[in-house]
Amino acid sequence: MSFPLSERIEAALDSIRPYLEADGGNVKVVEITDDFILRLELTGTCSSCPMSTMTLKAGVEEAIKRAVPEIIKVEAVNVLVA
Repeated sequence: MSFPLSERIEAALDSIRPYLEADGGNVKVVEITDDFILRLELTGTCSSCPMSTMTLKAGVEEAIKRAVPEIIKVEAVNVLVA
């Protein structure tokens, strides 16, 4: 029996949260679309950090895709690309 998609996503996020929290940030799930796009909100210092786009792609998206291969894309709803 496999765990529900949302539980596996949260477990993957929990694996990287300590690194985000160490820099005063965090991440929360906003939506999982029908076509398996995960929308996240970066919170705390992550929402305004100039490195947040790289953190999202290199850290968060990689951890999610490794744990939940059904997810095809990870987007942040509140990151402004500099």
